[in-house]
Amino acid sequence: MAASSSTNNGVHEVFLSFRGEDTRKTFTSHLHAAFKRFEIRTYIDYNLERGDEISGTLLRAIEDAKLSVIVFSKNFASSRWCLEEVKKIIDCKKTRGQMVLPIFYDVEPSIVRYQTGSFATAFARHEERFRDSDRPNKKIQKWRDALAEAATFSGWDCSVDRLESEIVEEIAMDVLNKLNRVYVGDLDKEIARYDQLAKHQMQYFQGSPHPLHYQNYKDTLNRIRKLQMERHQRLLRIPPNMYSQADDLNNNNTNIDNGLYNLWSNAFRF
Repeated sequence: MAASSSTNNGVHEVFLSFRGEDTRKTFTSHLHAAFKRFEIRTYIDYNLERGDEISGTLLRAIEDAKLSVIVFSKNFASSRWCLEEVKKIIDCKKTRGQMVLPIFYDVEPSIVRYQTGSFATAFARHEERFRDSDRPNKKIQKWRDALAEAATFSGWDCSVDRLESEIVEEIAMDVLNKLNRVYVGDLDKEIARYDQLAKHQMQYFQGSPHPLHYQNYKDTLNRIRKLQMERHQRLLRIPPNMYSQADDLNNNNTNIDNGLYNLWSNAFRF
């Protein structure tokens, strides 16, 4: 169970799915508190009222998240709402590349994957309820497939003999690291390409000193600095105007760069 946003201006990074009756006042509340400490914007709701059909607002919340955390618990599968959430989360992973992090709390991963134990009991009740429906098998099978797939992803098993507070902190850090890779992954690739280009340009300039060759090299370095600045900005999640001072400092270094060219050109002139 999860729903309305508890984030600033409705903007969230993580969607948190859980069975309220199992973990609302225990594990999930601790995990949500850890997300707040790490400034991870999370979509969560403690509303007890739920119908049979998942709301459009909730579907959009899942779609907008960069990462979904699913807290599987003993009675998770008894909630049709939770099962619908998992199905939508798996759909978003396939269509939007959304990351999924399963957490197994008081339930073994194999029970979720193969729907045995309490999950088998829950599905027997769903099948009984939908016995007179025209489309029970198709709906239930989609739930089963979504659970099986979600349980195969790398996640966290909370049944280990460790303090829950330690596990919660590590999960929050794991989520933060995963989000950071989403934020800067494209920049890291671009920076790496420009780094290689700068090396080739310097080698070319050393073999054939010329103002144009050095200018190309300097332009590439400036591009790298700007990309690195944007990378830091994304990781720190601060507004761009905080970097204006640093940009001014870079602009003041123009004369230094020109002087460096003169040194290089003299050193390699023969």
